Amino acid sequence: MADQPFELPDFYLPYPARLNPHLEEARRHSSEWARAMGMLEGSGVWEQRDLDSHDYALLCAYTHPDCDGPELSLVTDWYVWVFFFDDHFLELFKRTGDREAGKQHLDRLPAFMPPDLAAGMPEPANPVEAGLADLWRRTVPSRSQQWRERFAESTRNLLNESLWELSNINIGRVPNPVEYIEMRRKVGGAPWSAGLVEHAVGAEVPARIAASRPMRVLRDTFSDAVHLRNDLFSYQREVEEEGELSNGVLVLETFLGCTTQEAADSVNDLLTSRLQQFEHTVATELGPLFAEHGLDPLSCAGVLAYVKGLQDWQSGGHEWHMRSSRYMNERAGRGAGLGMRAVVDILGAKRFRSYAHVPHRRVGPSVIPELLMPFEARLSPHLGSARVNLIAWAREMGILEAQPGVVGSAVWDADKLADYDLPLCAAGIHPDASPAQLDLSSAWLAWGTYGDDYFPVVFGRTRNLAAAKVCVERLPMFMPLDGPPLAAPVNALERGLADLWARTAGAMEPAARRRFRGAIEDMVRSWLWELANQIANRVPDPVDYVEMRRMTFGSELTMSLCRLAHGDRVPPEIYDSGPLRSLENSAMDYAALLNDVFSYQKEIEFEGETHNVVLVTETFFGCRYPEALGIATDLINSRMRQFQHVAEHELPVLYDDAGLSDEAREVLRGYVTDLENWMSGILVWHRDCRRYDEESLRRHHQPPRWRLAGPTGLGTSAAMMWGSAV
Repeated sequence: MADQPFELPDFYLPYPARLNPHLEEARRHSSEWARAMGMLEGSGVWEQRDLDSHDYALLCAYTHPDCDGPELSLVTDWYVWVFFFDDHFLELFKRTGDREAGKQHLDRLPAFMPPDLAAGMPEPANPVEAGLADLWRRTVPSRSQQWRERFAESTRNLLNESLWELSNINIGRVPNPVEYIEMRRKVGGAPWSAGLVEHAVGAEVPARIAASRPMRVLRDTFSDAVHLRNDLFSYQREVEEEGELSNGVLVLETFLGCTTQEAADSVNDLLTSRLQQFEHTVATELGPLFAEHGLDPLSCAGVLAYVKGLQDWQSGGHEWHMRSSRYMNERAGRGAGLGMRAVVDILGAKRFRSYAHVPHRRVGPSVIPELLMPFEARLSPHLGSARVNLIAWAREMGILEAQPGVVGSAVWDADKLADYDLPLCAAGIHPDASPAQLDLSSAWLAWGTYGDDYFPVVFGRTRNLAAAKVCVERLPMFMPLDGPPLAAPVNALERGLADLWARTAGAMEPAARRRFRGAIEDMVRSWLWELANQIANRVPDPVDYVEMRRMTFGSELTMSLCRLAHGDRVPPEIYDSGPLRSLENSAMDYAALLNDVFSYQKEIEFEGETHNVVLVTETFFGCRYPEALGIATDLINSRMRQFQHVAEHELPVLYDDAGLSDEAREVLRGYVTDLENWMSGILVWHRDCRRYDEESLRRHHQPPRWRLAGPTGLGTSAAMMWGSAV
């Protein structure tokens, strides 16, 4: 190999690697199996020496140290297959740039993963198909239907997102960091590996918790750590020899405009952060999850065996990368040892930094940078009446007063609501709305913003996470999928939700109603995540923050309002496709992160918050506000450029691939316009409302005066103990 482009950094390795004693059995079996499937001589991809030097049996023996011989051989065959698929796709389609042939190849593969083996399979036409058919028959009989569906989905993602890599190579495009992390999880295969961990340890994640935040975070942090580690070891082969653009070191090198060594060190810092997020989730979120869902001891033990399997994979995967001829590791001994400086930086300072934030420090007015906005904002002509109507609605719901018996619950009054001017935001998001529609959108924005303000004030100051959970658990009762609400509202948050749900959900189709409720539930549950971090004074991990920010900002809720007019004219699988999710996530991140730029002083100085992308960047990179703001601005603008790229280049291909009707294409073009209005309207609101400028902040955060939260009149002064801060 040529000289190394960088020195491998010191890695955070909290768990020792162990070797499965059945290694030689797996080596012999996998070699015979690969030859039987046609993957070696004559395939045009591998010779026997390639398979021997890559030593996937060693990878599996390190990553699955406790399973028996037959299980290790089965898992090893899966890894031989997936690496052969990757190299086969490289030789036949990536090197030639033949996207159409690559798509035809990928389109056939799901047929070799039928949910029911009795349904049969086509005749394999190449080694990739032959290997998948054989492995599926050997693997799924012992697995539940839920596991089969999850594993088939992760396998399809792994295969299909190869087209995303191919498309980027064809146009010479390096993805932005957020896009890269999201897409790498699919194309990199670690979620697929997590499914095999379940198989190898003989335990499945119970279906009722598989989609929960803790299990998703464990899956995602595992995936990100696996991929970021691989990116460090494979940079030389992928970037310098194969012309690959999907590598985390290259992504940060390009995005930050730094040296390759600096980018590699930052990738390693992110790898460490993701591993520590994994540990934090295990320590703080699994126990409450088990209790919440009433898991029996055997199911809990199964989940913990799965968690241990993921830990084994991390340490074993690192050991294999240190030994495999596939990767850059000649001088790994010099870069991967834990010297004293590495011990201090990795085990101490880096983790401690997340808890060292000093709340309410003076930061001065937020600096508003030049943000990319290619779309012209339009405002609804009904804005004036919506402003009047919203204040009347909020007063009727009780939002503008203290909640009976709740200290500190007078978070809003009419003057604040007028300053916040949420109808201005709605008028930009929905410029063509009718008066009634604009009133409804304004009220939804007010309800979500009120809840977001209410939780840290009422529950955060008292550190009462238990009461906040009770509040969140009650809210679904006011969003019935069918029939009347299941309880009478007892406060403004419940009363407002019940009113808005009745006015919004009745006209929805059942599936749309379920999705809409799910978006609201995700948002209110995310307030608990923020509250838990606030109580611990913890600045979140960067990736976890960006992904949770979409929920805390209420992006899915307001985007769902954009979809309401579309009905069922677009197949639901199109909205779930990679390009549509990429389009929506780009828009969500643009809007949510620009909010962080505008609200920096409000959140850091006046509210003592730990949730702001600028603060997260300061903490992660150990830099000051100007540098962190520059990085955040570049990220916001890159998300806008990604939105434009997806709309211009990826959506037309999706429409053609799916054979969409002219009507469906027109609806989706309208949806893209809706998202353009969504982003431009949100930017206009931030610039023109009176919520984030220093003068308004000082007015809104005057020292509290006290008023009664309950009965008023003669003889009620003794009730001052129940007063609330305005």
